[in-house]
Amino acid sequence: MVNFNGALLERTSPFLTHTNRGFLFGDVLFEEVRAIHGQIVFWEDHYFRLMASMRILRMEIPMEFTMEFLEEQILSTLESNGFMEKPALVRITVFRDGGTTFSPEQNNVSFVLDTIALSAPFYTLDENAYEVELFKDYLINDDMLSKLDTNNKTVEVVASIFARENGYSDCILLNTKKHVVGTIHGSIFLVKDEKVKIPPLSEGAKNRVLRKKLYEIIKAIDGFEVEEAVISPFELQKADELFVVNNTTGIQPITQYRKKVYGNKTARNLLGKLNANARLASLK
Repeated sequence: MVNFNGALLERTSPFLTHTNRGFLFGDVLFEEVRAIHGQIVFWEDHYFRLMASMRILRMEIPMEFTMEFLEEQILSTLESNGFMEKPALVRITVFRDGGTTFSPEQNNVSFVLDTIALSAPFYTLDENAYEVELFKDYLINDDMLSKLDTNNKTVEVVASIFARENGYSDCILLNTKKHVVGTIHGSIFLVKDEKVKIPPLSEGAKNRVLRKKLYEIIKAIDGFEVEEAVISPFELQKADELFVVNNTTGIQPITQYRKKVYGNKTARNLLGKLNANARLASLK
């Protein structure tokens, strides 16, 4: 079942048409949240990120779009799909309703909630081979829109085809200044000599909740330094570790970039701390 504006519908229901602005213009946002046994992990952070993203795109936020209202809608969608006792990922998609021209007739929005089964309740760390390469054909803009999750994923889609055709698990994405901003599948973290770097939002990195949470966790660890700073592609082969963070898996260590092979000691250490935070968040 999918939830369309509060109504639970069969997945085959024709509730979206060719006039949908998300389809026509990419006038749409999404936020993905993890649910564990009917509890939404880091829900407050996800909610405020969604609201901030809607404001940036000048979408009119409905009066009923409170944190409590959307939480109820998520839980009813989970229940209708049999996920109250199972781990799931919920995708919240919000699109503008205002007609089929570039200039919307009005800023009202609709929403769709969909669920995807997860293999594990908490975040995991996959130690299988995960080789990456730079994707240089197309670049990410370093502006405010780039930090949002919209349906405009052309760079990621083309990069994923490049990765598949060349036998890579993922690709590192660059901005127009040729600085690292992330990968196809998530936020990137670089570890070198007890120091951790992540690309700044001002460089075009996504301001995803898990990136923020892991940054806060590392900042609280004695003996570690963490900073948002520009990452040059030349730094990648000098790093001790590289890993990707996303809400579906958790932490994915990069095992190889070109001739450099990486370890995952820091990533494994952070996984337990991240899951401890997620457990605490799910109990609130």
